[in-house]
Amino acid sequence: MTIEDNIKKNKLMIPEASDPVGSYIAYKFSDKLLFISGQISMNENGSLIKGKVGIDLDIQQGYFAASRCALSIISQAKKACNNDLSKIKSCIKLTGYVNSSDDFVDQPKVINGASDIIFKIFENKGLHTRAAVSTNSLPLGVAVEVDAIFEIE
Repeated sequence: MTIEDNIKKNKLMIPEASDPVGSYIAYKFSDKLLFISGQISMNENGSLIKGKVGIDLDIQQGYFAASRCALSIISQAKKACNNDLSKIKSCIKLTGYVNSSDDFVDQPKVINGASDIIFKIFENKGLHTRAAVSTNSLPLGVAVEVDAIFEIE
């Protein structure tokens, strides 16, 4: 199956790639690596998924927020690769940041939402290293932010 077939099979909708709102770029190539800037949690309608996991959101809601970040990562990767995701050789690393309460310890379960999406779309090419980090705040009050590094053919 192709990457596009996996997107269809899993009934995933890739959002429109959004432009940065600050003094940075959404993605950057360095040799055969593609770096994707942090993508924040937004629902299907483009509304921010806000709150602290462990207070305002539970693990499942955090998982969903992380999965939405991964779909935005795919959107940026697709734009970077001129709409050809087959140029991606592998996902190298995801770093996920979870806006969570001081006593919340299940950040990896939340960031699994992003990891699972990457694996569903890229299969074995989607196997990656990862960090799942707790933070006391994220931009605009969002629940999750995830960035990525891919290897390109």
